[in-house]
Amino acid sequence: MRQISLFLGAISLLLFSACDKNGGASGEKGLEKVTYTVTDEQFPNPERGMYSGTSFSSASGNPISKNALTAGRAENRTLYMLEFWLKDFFESDISEAYLQLIRKNLEVYRTGGAKCILRFGYSNSIKDLNHPEQSAPFDASEEQVLRHIAQLKPILQEYSDVIFVLQAGFIGCWGEWYYTDHFIQGPTSTEDFLPRKHVCDALLDALPTDRQVELRTPQFKMKMYGYTLADTITRAEAHQPTDKARLAGHNDCYLASSTDQGTFNSTSEKEYWKAETKYTIMGGETCDLSNFCKCENTLKSMAEQHFTYLNISYNKEVIQFWQKNKCFDEIKTRLGYRLALTEGSFTKKPAAGSPFRVVLKIDNVGFASVMNPRDAEFVLTSKDGKVVKTWNVTSDPRFWMPGTTTVIDQTITLPEGLSGEYTLSLNLPDPAETLRNNPLFSIRLANKNVWDQSTGYNKLHTFSL
Repeated sequence: MRQISLFLGAISLLLFSACDKNGGASGEKGLEKVTYTVTDEQFPNPERGMYSGTSFSSASGNPISKNALTAGRAENRTLYMLEFWLKDFFESDISEAYLQLIRKNLEVYRTGGAKCILRFGYSNSIKDLNHPEQSAPFDASEEQVLRHIAQLKPILQEYSDVIFVLQAGFIGCWGEWYYTDHFIQGPTSTEDFLPRKHVCDALLDALPTDRQVELRTPQFKMKMYGYTLADTITRAEAHQPTDKARLAGHNDCYLASSTDQGTFNSTSEKEYWKAETKYTIMGGETCDLSNFCKCENTLKSMAEQHFTYLNISYNKEVIQFWQKNKCFDEIKTRLGYRLALTEGSFTKKPAAGSPFRVVLKIDNVGFASVMNPRDAEFVLTSKDGKVVKTWNVTSDPRFWMPGTTTVIDQTITLPEGLSGEYTLSLNLPDPAETLRNNPLFSIRLANKNVWDQSTGYNKLHTFSL
């Protein structure tokens, strides 16, 4: 952990110094400066981190339990891979019993303070390629896949609040778009890719526009939608309800070779993902130990590709290698966003009914940014903990970029008629109505003595009126 502390300290000092050179409230008259202590403590935060998996192959399975999510949270886990294998429905609709199993699982995530990386497919084991007639197919026909997506659409819409991201799935063994019976193996032409694009289009339509769909390789997005390295997402395009902004990636053979076992066909494809993942979700799992798994390369690569999540269970050999070489703690700490206050400045002599200036400096020392919509608000509470007033923060957490310091400089007006002691906090809740008031879904800042787990608020400053 000392390695992480030194890293966080160095980054904070570097970014803090750069921020001061660009201006800010430090030292301004009429403002009271508050400093915060950054911590390298590991703790659970929504929509990021190591994940474990649960899969279902029939309607007879029991949904994941809330106790299992509670136990996972004790290990700082809030993300789970949730896989549904449609083995009984190659040529028929998904049964109502199986649809209900899907709903029940997603409902448990909603009450249990967790979210899922969701995948649907038909086969989760490699068949005997020498005797294919003796094995079940890898996938269903395009027509059947589209019918299944139509059946799933109401569920995806209803429970999108606990779907962190949807992986494209459906096609090929493990839903990884490679071995396939009904889609062209090794597509090259625009026409070859068209059936896959039909599936991808249907998935984008089935989800609310604030959720992303992950593709297994950068080639699929580039070939299906006609993008090149010159077309990567800009800040102005980021997080918009467009296909371009909503198509993300997952790498399920991360660091296994120079091409990640065929994930990349060229250097330009790797550069494409480095650029795209500034604003789209990236995660996956390792599949084999290689020279590319060395700690220095891993940390550099995860930062370049903006990794938000990783499988804790696979590949065990790689995980053990990182543990042995003492970089696993840093990987766990920096996956996704990691936001830490470094300094705050507040109106020195606040008065009821008067303007109150708030200036915050927030470092993001994670590999990535917040990816899904996230509310941000200032909350004023009285000494007894009652909420007096809230104000929306005029800064989108999805643009609090990794490796940078975000400066929030905002003036609010305190309510009239107040007297006594008050506390101003920063609340970063999930915007979904179903989750907004559940602190398990709120973002905790990486500082000592600011987090209130009962409310999900991060305390900024206490003052008297």
